Amino acid sequence: MTHSLFIDGGAGTTGLEIKDRLAGRAEFDLIELDEATRKDAAARRDALNTADFVILCLPDAAAREAVSLIDNDRTRVIDASTAHRVADGWVYGFAELEPGQQAAIAEAARVANPGCYPTGFLALVRPLVRTGLVPHDWPLTVNATSGYSGGGKAMIAEFETDSGGAAYRGYALDLAHKHVPEMQRHARLAHPPIFAPAVARTYRGMVVEVPLPLFAFGRRPSLDAIETALREAYEAAPLITVAQRDGGLVDIAVDAGSDRMTLSVHGDAETGRARLIATLDNLGKGAAGAAVQNLNIMAGIDPVAGLTL
Repeated sequence: MTHSLFIDGGAGTTGLEIKDRLAGRAEFDLIELDEATRKDAAARRDALNTADFVILCLPDAAAREAVSLIDNDRTRVIDASTAHRVADGWVYGFAELEPGQQAAIAEAARVANPGCYPTGFLALVRPLVRTGLVPHDWPLTVNATSGYSGGGKAMIAEFETDSGGAAYRGYALDLAHKHVPEMQRHARLAHPPIFAPAVARTYRGMVVEVPLPLFAFGRRPSLDAIETALREAYEAAPLITVAQRDGGLVDIAVDAGSDRMTLSVHGDAETGRARLIATLDNLGKGAAGAAVQNLNIMAGIDPVAGLTL
């Protein structure tokens, strides 16, 4: 069966990455607007209402507008923006996050694609909160660094000029990053985490780290218990691997160019201090790869079809 698909915002970084993953896929017939019509309201409305599936690769306000233009109950939507990640009536599109999440995505009419930073944070934290190894009311922190492609065309152009951007740039110093509500809600935390994001001079790739003072928790879980909980949570997840502890280095580019994510547990067992680390591609499992995974699930296709493991 062939499904029609419209990518609204398909000329942007995420949209182009989605098209790459769908190239040669007979299951989807892509509806495309040319340069002259892709910003025309009537043409967009027609495409949005003609397609079986729509993927929105737009700024938040434009994504909300696009949803408002859909006037039928047949078109199913995946929104890659931040607009609907904590909105009622939308299913969160992180298939591995909870038992039953993939089934919920399969039946959903509206799916909110996760953010790149929250994908790493939630993959590390949610299983530990769910099993009680990490208290839901602990004041968590998360430090993360992304490749500059996560900033879209403007940031890409800035970093790729001769003068370029700095090698490392921290931002969101007011602690008001738009991904924080998503992290708190879907990890089911009592308090928003302190989030310290940064951009590095590499096109793609991401490192997300959550430090944990296990010695301060009432049950004082061991590093082995933390690692076991993560392995059990993702034992059936083909895109998520829990690496062996080896005390080695973490490379921001280790999962770049793929749609997988690697989790690892590090620390000092004697003192009960831990560093939980996720690596992923900010354009892969953090954006386009996740959107295609959700599309596959909603269309009843192998979830990893077209993805790079």
